[in-house]
Amino acid sequence: MISVGIDVAKRSHEACFMDAEGKEIGRPLRFPNTAGGVATLSDHLRRLGQPVSIALEATGHYWLALHERLAQEGFSVQVVNPIQTDAYRRTTVRKVKSDRRDSWIIADFHRIGRVRPGYVPDVTVLPLRELTRFRFRLVDQVRDAKRKALTILDRVFPEYEGLFSDVFIATSRQLLPTATTAEESASFDLEELAALLRRSSRGRFGREKAQAIQMAARNSLGLSSLGPVAALELRCLLDQIEFLEAQIAQVEAAIEELMAQEEQYLTTIKGLGAVLAATILAEIGDIGRFSRLESLVAYAGIDPAVYSSGQFRGTQAKLSKRGSPYLRRALWPAATSARHPGPELQEYYERKRRAGKPYGIVMSAVCRKLLARIYVILKENRPYEVRQPLTLHSRSFPQGFSHPNCRAGGPRPYNITSCPSAASGCSCCCDKPGSCGARWSVGPSELMTEGQDWTIDPSGPAGLYPSSPAHILRAGRLGPSGPCALRASRDGPAH
Repeated sequence: MISVGIDVAKRSHEACFMDAEGKEIGRPLRFPNTAGGVATLSDHLRRLGQPVSIALEATGHYWLALHERLAQEGFSVQVVNPIQTDAYRRTTVRKVKSDRRDSWIIADFHRIGRVRPGYVPDVTVLPLRELTRFRFRLVDQVRDAKRKALTILDRVFPEYEGLFSDVFIATSRQLLPTATTAEESASFDLEELAALLRRSSRGRFGREKAQAIQMAARNSLGLSSLGPVAALELRCLLDQIEFLEAQIAQVEAAIEELMAQEEQYLTTIKGLGAVLAATILAEIGDIGRFSRLESLVAYAGIDPAVYSSGQFRGTQAKLSKRGSPYLRRALWPAATSARHPGPELQEYYERKRRAGKPYGIVMSAVCRKLLARIYVILKENRPYEVRQPLTLHSRSFPQGFSHPNCRAGGPRPYNITSCPSAASGCSCCCDKPGSCGARWSVGPSELMTEGQDWTIDPSGPAGLYPSSPAHILRAGRLGPSGPCALRASRDGPAH
């Protein structure tokens, strides 16, 4: 097997060919980023006369067309995260950074089998991802234009920002083009100013607000010498903001149209709109590439970064912020929107805040809980539903079952209650007065299904197991004797 490493660039690419022993085969091939250049590479690969496996670095967006064409021609192609190749480059002694050297690094990294193939979105996910990321770029441009506008106001009319709850509400936007500087506002006819405010605010503001604006303008510390220039700059920026917001509306309409064609259930979560749901869906892509919830959490970059050395253990862990920044950016407003109509998330948020946790830490935890719900919805391809608390009822206990503080002693009903299940996880404990107080923690990716059989095994690291051995759940120790069988139900006595 010949390993091929391709260093991707805008105008041309560099390919290195390496055998299983790590020796280069021939000279590296530089080919242009054109259809003819890819054809040259394909002919060269076929002339090698051996099976080839290609690895190329995911550099910007330049790799997409090359990957698609090579895959269409039947070659095995893997996409490598630049973070991986950069880390592997540091294992070498010499400080060499060139296209030829980079292609060698990629080929050798691929040869030793350390490549973790990157995800390539399919034809349904790629358009959605492109639109949602483009929307983020437009939103960033609007924010940048607003920052620049505020900078101008700070120089010519610094008191203006305190006159409205937001400088960019509809009333303020109607006023600023006609009275940009403090001098213009002070010389504005009071009755005309009051009429403009009354009309643009639909009667909310009037003469009183006009008087407050003129009072602030007459006592302003703004630079009058920048008046005409600042007025021109501010009007241009306001036009840009209006234009960009209109474009954002067009993009959001296109996103909603694509989402209407998809069979998805993310929007069944209350508070999660089509645009945010589309962003999350596009960034996650194929949920099958995440074998467990923790992998998806790490991909979103909301897992804590761990730092320890010797006896030292870091106590102020920050978010790793690896993975998709777009997914992480979408989760925060999604968690905020889903928290208010969702009683479970809101209750969890308020409980953590009452415990004295900072807002950022609590919201990060809420994001993780929301991501757990999203994980289950995508895995099971079903709508979101809030399930009622389950009660686990004992069906049988082995003869002689005992515990120092909990005497069951033979087959008899023995109720065990649980908190709400589903993605939030749950913990179960004996509800018998004077019981042992043993607790079992059910993992957040597991769901207790009504009528499903569960088993408590107190031997070794005791666990709570469903009837299928596919899942093993975290658990506490119940007692020293044999296992007991349980059955999940919503109400009613044990059978």
